[in-house]
Amino acid sequence: MQNAHLRMGILEYDRHTEKKIATRIRMRITQYVGESENAHLISIFGNDSDVGAITAAVYEQARFKVTFPTGNRRDVTLGEGATCYRGGLSIPGRKHAVRHMIAVSEELRGLKSLSRTFALRPKPQEIWTNLVHWHGLPALPEWAEVMIRALEEHNRISPLDGIGCFPVMITASAEEPFEWLEAGVRGGELPFPEKNGPIRWPRTSLCEVLRPQTDEIEQAA
Repeated sequence: MQNAHLRMGILEYDRHTEKKIATRIRMRITQYVGESENAHLISIFGNDSDVGAITAAVYEQARFKVTFPTGNRRDVTLGEGATCYRGGLSIPGRKHAVRHMIAVSEELRGLKSLSRTFALRPKPQEIWTNLVHWHGLPALPEWAEVMIRALEEHNRISPLDGIGCFPVMITASAEEPFEWLEAGVRGGELPFPEKNGPIRWPRTSLCEVLRPQTDEIEQAA
């Protein structure tokens, strides 16, 4: 975890008061998911007042400036319907807890479009699990590789801007995966289980999803 700050992004927000006094708030971003100027997830940490100001700005649909670890910069907004989750992080040796906030867009929460699904990394099993659970598809975990190929052939998996993760967006209506499932079953690529029983899907925690990205970056450095 050495030099972890070099892998983080920077969030900047210019706050204006009624007296037209501008204050620039600058915070570290641990995770970010975005699509051009549309931010879908922003994870930041800092002191009480700064986190409070950014939280209020998210609900006001304010625009922020994001600086990526590469040095690239972009103006973004979480748009209407975004929500924030706040908590505290106790650090040994510090008297006060560090405040943590995650802002999530309405679309990432699944309240805006049923045809767009998100994953924090391009792992076939995780993309397929998200798609199945989101659309309620009658499917098996073992079908992931075949179905991901179908999505790739139809150009339905798109990389997104990310910090601390490698997010992708899956674009597919509920009807399209059914058509691809039907074709796979008929062609013999998607076999049914030999006996009846519950289908057990792999469980992956958020820590597991994010931790490998850090390891890969450290090895590449």
